[in-house]
Amino acid sequence: MAETADTAAAPRPKLRLGDVLVEQQLISAEQLGQALELQRATGKKLGRILIEANLITEEALAHVLARQLRAPFVNLKTFPLKTDLVRLLPETPARRFRALVLEERGDTLLVAMADPLDLFGFDELAKILKRRLAMAVVADSQLPAVFDKHYRRSDEISGLAKALEKDIGDAVDFGALQASVGQEGAPVVRLLQSVFEDATRAGASDVHIEPQEGELLIRNRVDGILQTLTQADKRIAPALAQRLKLMAGLDISEKRLPQDGRFTLRLSDRTLDVRLSTMPSQYGESVVMRLLGQGSALRRLDQIGMPDDMLRRFRELLGRDAGMILVTGPTGSGKTSTLYAALAELDAEQQKIITAEDPIEYRLPGLTQVQVNDKIEFTFAKVLRAALRQDPDVILVGEMRDAETAEIGLRAAITGHLLLSTLHTKDTVSTPFRLLDMGAPPFMVATSLQAVLAQRLLRGVCKHCAEPHLPTPQEQAWVEQVLALNGETEPVKSVKGRGCAECNGTGTQGRRGIYEMLELDPDMALAIQKSDAGAFLAAARRALKGKTLADRSLALVREGKTSLAEAVRISVDAE
Repeated sequence: MAETADTAAAPRPKLRLGDVLVEQQLISAEQLGQALELQRATGKKLGRILIEANLITEEALAHVLARQLRAPFVNLKTFPLKTDLVRLLPETPARRFRALVLEERGDTLLVAMADPLDLFGFDELAKILKRRLAMAVVADSQLPAVFDKHYRRSDEISGLAKALEKDIGDAVDFGALQASVGQEGAPVVRLLQSVFEDATRAGASDVHIEPQEGELLIRNRVDGILQTLTQADKRIAPALAQRLKLMAGLDISEKRLPQDGRFTLRLSDRTLDVRLSTMPSQYGESVVMRLLGQGSALRRLDQIGMPDDMLRRFRELLGRDAGMILVTGPTGSGKTSTLYAALAELDAEQQKIITAEDPIEYRLPGLTQVQVNDKIEFTFAKVLRAALRQDPDVILVGEMRDAETAEIGLRAAITGHLLLSTLHTKDTVSTPFRLLDMGAPPFMVATSLQAVLAQRLLRGVCKHCAEPHLPTPQEQAWVEQVLALNGETEPVKSVKGRGCAECNGTGTQGRRGIYEMLELDPDMALAIQKSDAGAFLAAARRALKGKTLADRSLALVREGKTSLAEAVRISVDAE
């Protein structure tokens, strides 16, 4: 929390930053003179010039100003900001004067400034807020992220939604709507632009547009959690859906059937690839968009959180000339990211690598990437058959969806190709028998399948508001069960985020992967060939002892990197 020193909006002594720094012997008079000359030439602020010249750090400068003004220095990384207080000051003056409302103290507001010597700015803030002000000092570099977090575009989006509602009117006819959504300056265009800009600011992976009985919900998925951006009149839903269909080149007259498409969107500082899915629902068309940063650096295997021993073995498996490696887990568990990271490990110059994807999420140099298209019956199986005639070394199949694809993939793995793919199973142990259930011959599974990697994404504990957590009875029972399976008795201490400004009140921040890898040994292969589930399960459990998804998640709990509630959620999902 900030100190209680109070600097009211009364006249303050006029200080010259250079004199203060020389007086405190942080820079010399000669250095000050050189900096002032550069200031006259460039027009930059003196503090910025000194920081860029590495004569003083930004934080040291802020501390100096705080001591000289007898005002508190505030670290915004740990200060519990409240959005409703922050937004007492509109975004434009906040960014202009590099200022932030921190606390309300009776009739006084504590306001942080990156440049507390800006007397004009201080006076303007007092006029805007119409309150008595107390001054605090912050490091300028901490402000942009805080501005982006708390000055979300919710109000702007709500206003644009109302403008669109007014533009459409009560009676919406198809011709008028089509004309409206096609105009570049129309409210619907500006509304969607603001929705995408807000989503990128928040680090959202998906945007959901959902017509309900009495309203339209627009929500972002951030770190796996849906957050409501705005609630609008449901009458604007058709306009949004049709504009998005136009952008994706879909049939705007078709509202009875689901449609999928994609488009590229240029925002102010980045380019987005957007995957679009529409689906007719009870109250209108539901639209979900996956946001992919174009040109974003792909994460490598050593960056996705895989344990060192597993990473070493997985790389060795990728070096083999033949065999099938499957990555399993539910939707949204990071399977595609793992496969792309695996492809990045391979030498595309010396190997022919072909992928069959639906859709192609990232463009990789040196690879032959093929887009599956079910509408023209260009299925995974057809792509895979054609790929085998292209002399490949490595084949990636986006998903083993059916028996035909699985059988062709297994044959490819037997006949001297390394095949990577995904399968929707809950864990590694159930994967071979899922292939058998799909109709794959047991001898082919036993011969071709080299390893299965199961994974989940765990939400991390917010480091800014983490505090000790007393397990619930359900959580304690889970801990005891996991410990008992490994013959352990050591107590487990855990933490949980209480919710703060940094994590938007969720108590969680970011996600990390946990992994379970099962390599098939001769005993497992024999059990699969005999379709002996019991023998296979016993052999697999021996191999996985201490290395299951539950074990990995409990290890993260012990390290304070995730909560017990999250570990239990993942484990229940994997059971």
